[in-house]
Amino acid sequence: MGARLYPYVIFLPKERKQRVLRAIFGSNVPVGILKFSTSQGISRKIYQKDLIKELGYSNKTIIEHLKNMASAGILEEHMEKIEGDERAVWLKFYILSDLGRWLALLLAEEEKLSKGEKSEIVCNAFRSYTRWIKELSQSLGMKKETLQEIFSEEIG
Repeated sequence: MGARLYPYVIFLPKERKQRVLRAIFGSNVPVGILKFSTSQGISRKIYQKDLIKELGYSNKTIIEHLKNMASAGILEEHMEKIEGDERAVWLKFYILSDLGRWLALLLAEEEKLSKGEKSEIVCNAFRSYTRWIKELSQSLGMKKETLQEIFSEEIG
């Protein structure tokens, strides 16, 4: 019984929910990409060559999953110009979207997150959840004061 439980909440885009979940849990590759991202820092750039080196999958497999994750809104695709001695090269990289960060954090080990990262998670989760509750309560015709009263009681 003494297991420590966490109330993980993920805000998924309603119209893409199934696609997002399939993109992540339909294969070990996307899970590996998310774990790689948490190990290097969830805000850092993700390069295809680093994933191939770290995860051991083929270039084709990595590219396929990166494209699927980008089209599902889990990753954002970007290009950067690298200036060399003789010519400039454009290099593609990925970063986690807001949704991608939430999914990656599901896989993160709490002990490996810094205090700052944990604080940021708490603030972002609170903001997202509060926004969602506000919209839902408005659609139900609830009074804002009811929620404020509950908040005051709980934060008290």
